[in-house]
Amino acid sequence: MSTPPSPLPLGADIELEIGGMTCASCANRIERKLNKLDGVSAAVNYATEKARVSAPAEYDVQDLITVVEQSGYSAVLPASRQDSAAADEDEEREDPELRSLRHRLLGAVLLSVPVIVISMIPALQFTHWQWAALTLTAPVIVWAAWPFHRAAALNLRQGTATMDTLISVGTIAAFLWSLYALFLGSAGEPGMTHEFSLTIGRTDGSANIYLEVAAGVTMFILLGRYFEKRSKRQAGAALRALLDMGAKDVAVRRDGVEIRIPVGELAVGDEFVVRPGEKIATDGVVVSGSSAVDASMLTGESVPVEVGQGDAVTGATVNAGGRLVVRATRVGSDTQLAQMAKMVEDAQSGKAEIQRLADRVSGVFVPVVIAVAVIVLGAWIGAGFPLEAAFTAAVAVLIIACPCALGLATPTALLVGTGRGAQMGILLKGPEVLESTRAVDTVVLDKTGTVTTGTMTLTEAVTAERVDRLELLRHAGAVEDSSEHPIARAIARGAAAEAGPLPVLEDFENLAGRGVRGTVEGRTVLVGRTSLLEGRALPEPLQAALEAAQARGRTAVVVVRDGAADGVLVVADAVKPSSAQAISQFKGLGLSPLLLTGDHRAVAEQIAAEVGIEEVIAEVLPQDKVDVITRLQGEGKVVAMVGDGVNDAAALAQADLGLAMGTGTDVAIEAGDITLVRGDLRSAADAIRLSRRTLSTIKGNLFWAFAYNTAAIPLAALGLLNPMLAGAAMAFSSVFVVGNSLRLRSFRSRALDAPQSSTSAQQPVPAT
Repeated sequence: MSTPPSPLPLGADIELEIGGMTCASCANRIERKLNKLDGVSAAVNYATEKARVSAPAEYDVQDLITVVEQSGYSAVLPASRQDSAAADEDEEREDPELRSLRHRLLGAVLLSVPVIVISMIPALQFTHWQWAALTLTAPVIVWAAWPFHRAAALNLRQGTATMDTLISVGTIAAFLWSLYALFLGSAGEPGMTHEFSLTIGRTDGSANIYLEVAAGVTMFILLGRYFEKRSKRQAGAALRALLDMGAKDVAVRRDGVEIRIPVGELAVGDEFVVRPGEKIATDGVVVSGSSAVDASMLTGESVPVEVGQGDAVTGATVNAGGRLVVRATRVGSDTQLAQMAKMVEDAQSGKAEIQRLADRVSGVFVPVVIAVAVIVLGAWIGAGFPLEAAFTAAVAVLIIACPCALGLATPTALLVGTGRGAQMGILLKGPEVLESTRAVDTVVLDKTGTVTTGTMTLTEAVTAERVDRLELLRHAGAVEDSSEHPIARAIARGAAAEAGPLPVLEDFENLAGRGVRGTVEGRTVLVGRTSLLEGRALPEPLQAALEAAQARGRTAVVVVRDGAADGVLVVADAVKPSSAQAISQFKGLGLSPLLLTGDHRAVAEQIAAEVGIEEVIAEVLPQDKVDVITRLQGEGKVVAMVGDGVNDAAALAQADLGLAMGTGTDVAIEAGDITLVRGDLRSAADAIRLSRRTLSTIKGNLFWAFAYNTAAIPLAALGLLNPMLAGAAMAFSSVFVVGNSLRLRSFRSRALDAPQSSTSAQQPVPAT
C-alpha cells in the first residue's frame, strides 16, 4: 500500500522503492523519464531497486510515483523506520516478486523436463506423444513465461528491445509454429516422431514442432532470474542488521523509580541505568558511575575506553565493567548508530549500476535478430517461394537465436563458483560481485579483527630483579581472573596458559578507574595503572618497559605486591599469524595494500610494519572511512575493502568490492559483497582469485552461447537447418556451458603455498 502523497520541499531528496525492473535497461528507462521533469534529478539503482530523486517544491511525491507507474513499473515510499512494528512485519514478509518467481520456476521445471526428454529421445516417443508435450508446454508458455511477455510488451510500447523481447518472441514463435504444425500440418498425425539427422537440408517445416525449445528456454531463463533476484533481496539486510544491533529496551529512571521501557520511548534528558554486560541504549553523558566501555564495534578501537562522570558514551556500545547512569542526549535518527545506518544506505544506493554482460550484448543482438527474421521472411516471399517455406525460415531464425545456453551461462558458473567458494570459506553474494573484481588495484584493510585477532592478548611480562616471573604471572592472573574487564581477562588467560592453574584469591576489590586488588597466597597484590604506586617511582627496567610499550601504542599495567613494584604486564591486540602471508599474496595479485583504522597511529604503524604494509591511515572516525574510500576512488583507483566491524559497514558498501570477515559483526557481513567465513585474511586473496576466474568462466560461456547462435542464424535463414540438428546443437551448447562451469571445481586455495609467518605476538616474551 503506497504512502499518501506529501509535499516535497525545495531541493529535498526522497527515496522510492521501485518494483518490476528485470534488467539494468529498466533502471535506465525510469531514470530518463524522471530526469525529463523540469528541475528533477534522479538516480535509479537496479541492484538495490531504489530511486533517489531531488525535486523542487512544486512537485509532490505522487507526481514522481505517477511518472514511474506510467513507465510500467511500481513505486512506493519506503516504510518509516520510526514505525518499528510495521517495519518488522514488512521484514518478516517475503518479497512477493521473489515468491512469484520461485513458483513459476518450480512449475516450469516440473512441466518442461518431461517435454525436453521426450522430444530429444525418439525411443520415448509413444503414440500421440506430441499432444502430451503440447499439454505440458502450454502452461509454461502462458503462465511461467508471463513476466517475459509482459516485459516485451512494455519494451514494445517504449520502442526498445531487451533480452526479454527475444525470449518472448522466440518462445511464442516456437509455440505458435508448433500449434500450426500440429493442427494444420502433419506433425499431429499418430505415430509422428522426431528422428535425429546430422545432415543439413531443407525440410517441410509443417512436420516439425519446437515445444521443447519453447519450454526449455523458459525454464533456463527463469532459473537465472531467480538466482539474480534472490541475491538482490539481500540489499537491505545490512540496514536491518545495523538497526537490530542497538538495545531493545532500557531501564529508565523517572520520578525516582526505575522502569523498563522500549528504546523507542526514550526521550532526550531521560536518565537510564546500564548494568555490566548491557548495551548502552542511546547516545548520552555519564551522570554517575565509572566503567570500561567496549566501543570496538563502532570505533575499531581495540582497547576498551574508561568512562566516568561527565564522559560521553555512544548507543549500542557495551558496558564491560561497572554500573552506569547515563542521561540521553540524542535519540532515534539523531544517534550515531542511526547515522551510520544512513551512511550504509547512501553508500549502497551510490554504487554504480551493474550492467549485465548479456544485457549489453543483447542491446545489439536482439534488434539484429528480429530484423534478420523479418528480412528473411521478405526475401523468401520476394524470391517466389511458398509462404509456408518463408515462414519456416523466419521462425527458424528466431528459434535458433533464442538463448538456451545463455540461460545456463551465468547461473551454472555462479553455482559452481560459489559452491567451491563455500567449501573454502568464501561466500559470494551474486554475479554483480564478480564484475567488481576485474579492475581492483587497491585493497584497504581494517586493523582490528582483520589484520589482528581483535582480542586483547598478554604479549610481554617484564619483572624486577630477583622476582620469579611465573610466580608473578600466577599472582597477577589470580587477581585479574575475578574482574570482567577485557584487559583483565587477557592477563588471566595469558597467565594461566604459561604459568598453569591460578591460585585461590581472597578479599577481591575493584578499585574504580585504577585497577584491582586481592590477597593471593598471603600476599597483597594490586594490578592496574601507575597510580597504584601512590607517588613511588618504578624501578628503571620496569619504567623503560612501560614507556616502550606505550610508545608502540600498547597497554601496560603494573603489578604491585606487598607495596613493591614487581613487574609490568603488556597487553595488545595480536597480529594474526597468516596476515603477513596474506599481504604478500595481495601484492602478487597486483594489489596495493593500505591499512585503515580508528586506532592510534603508533599502534597502526607497528602492526603495518609487522605484516609488510607501507601505507597507513590511522585515527579515522567511522564516517571518515567512507571519505577515504571515496577519495581513493576519486583518484582513479578501484578499491576493495576488507573489514569486520560495524564501523566498516559503510566503507564496505562504498568500496567497489567489499570483503567482510565472517568472524565479525552481522552488519559488516551483510554490507560486504564477499564474506570470508574463516576469518583468515588469506581467504581475501583467494576470494579475489576465485571471483576473477568465475567471471572469466561466465564471459567464456556467454561468448560460446552467442557464437553458437551467430553461426547458426545464416543456416536457418537459408532454410538449411534441420530442426533436430538445431535441437542437438542447442543441447551440445548447453552441455558445453555446464562442462566449462564445472571446471571451477578444480580451483584451489593458495593459503598454504608458503609457510605461515612465525610471529610471536601471541606469546608472552620473557624478561631479559
